[in-house]
Amino acid sequence: MAEQKTATKKTTTRKAAAAKTKEADHLDAPLFDSAGARQGEVRLPKLIFAEQVNTPVMHQAFVRQTNNARQGTASTKTRATISGGGAKPYRQKGTGRARHGSTREPSMKGGAVVFGPHPRSYAQRMPKQMRRLALRSALSQKANEGRVRVIDGFAIEEPKTSVAVGLMEAIGFDDTTLVVLPAPNFVVSRSFENLAGTKIILARNLNIRDLFTHTYLLLAKDCLELLEENFGKPTRPKGIAQESAEKEAR
Repeated sequence: MAEQKTATKKTTTRKAAAAKTKEADHLDAPLFDSAGARQGEVRLPKLIFAEQVNTPVMHQAFVRQTNNARQGTASTKTRATISGGGAKPYRQKGTGRARHGSTREPSMKGGAVVFGPHPRSYAQRMPKQMRRLALRSALSQKANEGRVRVIDGFAIEEPKTSVAVGLMEAIGFDDTTLVVLPAPNFVVSRSFENLAGTKIILARNLNIRDLFTHTYLLLAKDCLELLEENFGKPTRPKGIAQESAEKEAR
């Protein structure tokens, strides 16, 4: 019995160590310089990139964003609003055809639409903390899959697409990429905007749809602190009992 307990304890310890190693691995993202040369690794903020992935919340945030982007201007006319059709198309009896009182009936060509769309708002509301949780989950998923890269900076003096192409090839991107900047940069934006599958976005504007529609994530190193400030978990104010306990402990 004692041997069985010892074996179970060892197995649990190994699993915990393996999970800890895996977490450490996905939090270490490749770091590149402005020329695309590998400069080792950088530690991603655990507060953002070590979140337990919450798929239902991510789905809800994605649906909310796509619905909020809808204009909701589609409109159709009913029998009450469509013009024409005042006269009876043909006599009631004797033709062998079905009875019709108007050419604007839904069953007639050029007639009204039954239960058609009308202008409406598709906007959905979602608590801010849930939206932040969805972003942290998506970012953690990217880190788990090893699709996060960090660059020390962009040394682009003038807008040139060829420089951006060379940088992407040097880093090794082979699919769509979302480039995240800490602040607006006209030169960098102009250099990347003609690349198919590449999009420039500010750290404060990071959203779930862009994370879902781009395979890789290229972060400027200065964005790491901004992500913690904008999308980190809120710190709850300490209660009176907790403050008293801390004072007693001191």
